[in-house]
Amino acid sequence: MNTLSSHVLDTTSGKPVEGIALTLTLPNGETLTGTTNADGRFNDWKTTFNAGIYMLRFHCYDYLMSTHGKSFYPHIDITFELESTGGHYHVPLLISPFGFSSYRGS
Repeated sequence: MNTLSSHVLDTTSGKPVEGIALTLTLPNGETLTGTTNADGRFNDWKTTFNAGIYMLRFHCYDYLMSTHGKSFYPHIDITFELESTGGHYHVPLLISPFGFSSYRGS
């Protein structure tokens, strides 16, 4: 069974980001939403993760503007593929006003 979690960290402050809205687009086009907690994490998608292509949108503009006064990215989309027996998928996002990075975490 596949599971999915995410984590948002601000590389400028070195801290997790609470309150980032997330939109997950499933392979069938359906969307689910969530918001990062005080530790910058979210994993409560309430769905079954079948194999396919997913897109996770991080709505970071409001946070970056209120915290840093600048945001080059109104949102960040990360598209990834889940395999049928992939297990746990973790999509961390490292953000700053002018850059971001992501990878498949554990």
